[in-house]
Amino acid sequence: MSKVVLYCRPGFEKECAAEITEKATQYEVFGFARVKDNSGYVVFECYQHEDADKLVRHLPFRELIFARQMFVAGELLRDLPPEDRISPVVGMLTGVIEGAGDLRVEVPDTNESKELMKFCRKFTVPLRAALRQQRVLLLKENAHRPIVHVFFIAPGCCYTGYSYSNNNSPFFMGIPRLKFPSDAPSRSTLKLEEAFHVFIPYDEWDERLSSGMHAVDLGACPGGWTYQLVKRSMMVHAVDNGPMAPSLMDTGQVTHHRADGFKFEPTRNNIDWLVCDMVEKPARVTHLMARWLVNGWCREAIFNLKLPMKKRYEEVSQNLAGLAQELKDNGINAQIQAKQLYHDREEITVHVRRIWGAVPGRRDER
Repeated sequence: MSKVVLYCRPGFEKECAAEITEKATQYEVFGFARVKDNSGYVVFECYQHEDADKLVRHLPFRELIFARQMFVAGELLRDLPPEDRISPVVGMLTGVIEGAGDLRVEVPDTNESKELMKFCRKFTVPLRAALRQQRVLLLKENAHRPIVHVFFIAPGCCYTGYSYSNNNSPFFMGIPRLKFPSDAPSRSTLKLEEAFHVFIPYDEWDERLSSGMHAVDLGACPGGWTYQLVKRSMMVHAVDNGPMAPSLMDTGQVTHHRADGFKFEPTRNNIDWLVCDMVEKPARVTHLMARWLVNGWCREAIFNLKLPMKKRYEEVSQNLAGLAQELKDNGINAQIQAKQLYHDREEITVHVRRIWGAVPGRRDER
């Protein structure tokens, strides 16, 4: 299998292709990306047969901004016979992988593929049984084993392959399934909730998203992101000249500062979280976040960067590189992650965790 299939948000195929091509080169993997506008996926074809596995095994999935999922794939299976679609799929996978822990039958995240989902749900059960019979799948699911992917891009037309459970998205189609809370002030609340799922390991939530923490929300109005912090019993400074939702103010956990988020400075030095979803040029937001981190005003930050219409990958790369360099120049050790989330649109979400050094009198990062 010499291909890598990557899922992405429809309309961002070129950004996904540019990113995987650049990352592959860093691992001395060479090939070319096949792109179809608004298809919701990209196929990167490696010149060397074994390089697809090398890429999916060693390129950290968390470093990919525009990809929702990636897996090693073989040739596209076309025109699967209606009377027996299972045998060609099983045949493609037999001998390629053995003892996989799970099966995902997926489609691109497009309106055209919604009808395909109905077929995929019905197809999964008999396909799973056939794959288990051929020992491609284990008899019981195992979260530590590779995942088999069958990716239908059209009726009777699919890519088959596998990903590694320690280097992929754990979510079906790469999309966390979140429910909009009826009492939230805006749907933007789902962006921050998804960011927590994507960037913070679940077994660290009790430590890093705990009750009693202090947070600042810049550009908070009407309170979609503040809602997520309040929900986790944090004390929040909401900064915005606009009004906040009365339901949030009634909790007693929110202090509303009618101020410009770019000029606001915290009055306390134990801010655990800074969050920001302001509509502003990405360079200006990046510089603001760097200021907070360099000054030690927060321990972790999640913020959105609104993307331009053109050269979006270049803009993202430039801003993230600039942020990393500014932190380094100021002696700040930090972990930076970025992802275009499912609930994002023309934007990406960035997470920065400042790692405190073992300096006398300073509490270390736990």
